Amino acid sequence: MPDTPLASDRGRATHTPRGGRLPRGVLLMLAGAILSSACPCGASAGDFALRDGDTVVFLGDSITAARTYGRIVENYTLLRFPDRKVHFLNAGWGGDTAEGGLRRLDRDVLDRGATVLIVAYGVNDIGWGTHADEVHRRIYLDSIRGIVERAKARKVRVYICSAAATAESPDAAERGFLQTMCDDGMAIARELGEHAIDIQRGMRAIQRAVLKANERAKPEDRQSLHVADGVHLNDLGQLAMAFSILKGLDAPAEVSSVAIDVSADGPRAAEARGCKVNRVTGGPDRLEFDRLDDGLPLNFGLFGALNFRYVPIPEELNRYLLRVRGLPTGRYAIEADGRGLGTWTDAELARSVNLASATADGWQPGGPWDAQAWILQDMTQGRDKMASGRLFLDHYLPAHPDGVRLHALDSEINARIEDLQRALVKPRPFHFVIHPAPAEATKVSP
Repeated sequence: MPDTPLASDRGRATHTPRGGRLPRGVLLMLAGAILSSACPCGASAGDFALRDGDTVVFLGDSITAARTYGRIVENYTLLRFPDRKVHFLNAGWGGDTAEGGLRRLDRDVLDRGATVLIVAYGVNDIGWGTHADEVHRRIYLDSIRGIVERAKARKVRVYICSAAATAESPDAAERGFLQTMCDDGMAIARELGEHAIDIQRGMRAIQRAVLKANERAKPEDRQSLHVADGVHLNDLGQLAMAFSILKGLDAPAEVSSVAIDVSADGPRAAEARGCKVNRVTGGPDRLEFDRLDDGLPLNFGLFGALNFRYVPIPEELNRYLLRVRGLPTGRYAIEADGRGLGTWTDAELARSVNLASATADGWQPGGPWDAQAWILQDMTQGRDKMASGRLFLDHYLPAHPDGVRLHALDSEINARIEDLQRALVKPRPFHFVIHPAPAEATKVSP
């Protein structure tokens, strides 16, 4: 990895140009990706590791410096826990090792007010495998111990992660030097009373799903978590890494859940978890209600749901559920604030459907929460670009005559963008309408 503050843009996903109808195959993949499942919810909102007032710093090499998985964790936290003011800083550095991270720990982490430190090293520490020996293993482990001890002494909560998975065969990598070395590093964190997240095994499960799908795919349609060098991550790989970190932070599966019962006496809200339901009116011909959620689902923009074929975000992080029982046999359309979500049968609605990423038009966001997430991505990326600029300023122009003033302006603008992010995702009631679908309606996203 080059010794530069920022990682390469290699492997950035490209999208089909807008215009026209989505191909049927894409529609089917979108539909399959966001089907509701009946899995248990697991962790609750109270279990999530990032607390109100935290400053989270990501420390690592160029995979961290790419700033992609960090933005996903940030967006998830903003959307899912809008009442928690959590600040995010990226201290990734291309070509870095755990030893280098220890050297710059004060400047880039502790002196910046960190309360949570998420550390991901390993690949550079063994020279991409060319120095997979006891000497370099010991340097890595001693450095991990030093990072944990020094951060813990400053009352920083530390999460030592295993390195991101490489393109090596999953079965071989499971027994490989990198995984074993990282296992020992995570054991040090636990021994010292801190935390560990096994990113590598989490990503490997996703990697196996990708490889299995590739067996049935045309060569030009085969996917990977990596760019050509087999180490740096493409967007799918960064998503897999973010997913593994969020799971390690005890991110809950359920956003919120609503159950409506329709009977001859009229409709009523039978259940509401993680939200409030009001103004339930109408009947089978037009059922209406308002839903005010505590938090919102995570979404990724145009075609983002296609990656859910491999990364189980809908089931394990994004369960935004609606169940309606008592509707006559038929197919029903759902709208939220006038935005079409798609159509479902009465039987599907009676079982429960996941609306997190549902859309009636694959070229457009579905519900207003989906649109909020699309817009948030741009805001977060803009804030991140500013942070990159400050990093370059400090690195390349440390003696700039207006450095103090530039830092002050940067801090002021960053705070304003954070306020803008939080204002965007602040929960508000969504007005839902459910009615029989027109005969010609097509089910785009269940």
